[in-house]
Amino acid sequence: MRSALVIGAGLIGTSAALTLAGRGVTVHLTDHDPDRARTAAALGAGSDEPPLGPVDLALVAVPPAHTAAVLAGAMRAGVARGYADVASVKSGPRRELEDLGLDLTSYIGTHPMAGKESSGPLAASADLFEGRPWVLTPMPDTDTEALNLALELVALCRAVPVVMDAAAHDRAVALVSHTPQLVSSMVAARLRAADETVVRLCGQGIRDVTRIAASDPRMWIEILSANPGPVAEVLAGVAADLEDTVESLRALQSADEAKRRGGAAGIEDVLRRGNAGRARVPGKHGEAPATYETVAVLISDQPGELARIFADAGRAGVNIEDMRIDHATGRQAGLAQLMVSPAAAPALSAALSERGWSIRR
Repeated sequence: MRSALVIGAGLIGTSAALTLAGRGVTVHLTDHDPDRARTAAALGAGSDEPPLGPVDLALVAVPPAHTAAVLAGAMRAGVARGYADVASVKSGPRRELEDLGLDLTSYIGTHPMAGKESSGPLAASADLFEGRPWVLTPMPDTDTEALNLALELVALCRAVPVVMDAAAHDRAVALVSHTPQLVSSMVAARLRAADETVVRLCGQGIRDVTRIAASDPRMWIEILSANPGPVAEVLAGVAADLEDTVESLRALQSADEAKRRGGAAGIEDVLRRGNAGRARVPGKHGEAPATYETVAVLISDQPGELARIFADAGRAGVNIEDMRIDHATGRQAGLAQLMVSPAAAPALSAALSERGWSIRR
């Protein structure tokens, strides 16, 4: 691929453009808001000048509700040899294009499984897709050139190609992306009217659950409007679990010992099913999930503290697999929770203690 036209200079479009431009591809940018295209160009994502002729690939990165119309316009104008979109829903845009009677042999639907709770070109990054699954939904009539261009796009972005049927993709993202967004928002909504004293008790658990609730509602209305049926089906299952869990919790309040035992069994069932489901979530690099041990270290909120603790771990010969910080309420300090292999945890604790770090058990 030598040239590309990215239509839509938001988070995904600009991130893809930054990556392609960094790999030597000549990238042209356009957006319904010229300022967004200019911003993306200023970030190094390409040029906001139109191409002089057809490019190798036109990548449409607009909301699902507008994907088909933008693709149709690009195809009719003959702006590229191949066309792809990155909409988070695949069946709808394809049906709309078919209804328009377009020749879709040069088109392939795609969806990178990457994103942030923030949006727009300023949130973009060239490494957004690195190591992430990138779904391709070719059809029997998709020509080899279009498929190869999409595969090259995924390779240049250092993502992992995953080929799926469009309808299967939409059911999958309903479960792993769209429903979690709604559930996160519903939990976060409970905090809206909570007393300030209650909110000040928020710890890492509530932060983890509600992180994506900060996402742009307008963007999610467009996404969910394009995939309402599969999302409703998943939420119906969640709602059934919620109803059963509420009944079990009520039973735990009963004076009847048998009802209390039944309530406890119901709670245990949902927790264990949750354990089993969580264990299926892929670990690092898409590999089987690994079990890590946490070494908790008290750190002050000062410049260079994290760099210092990572350097000390490196000197001890320990690889930190993952980490998170639990900030202390009302104090300029927090707990850095370092996830390491169980065999390495004692050595890391000892090494950090020797270097003056306070290890919390």
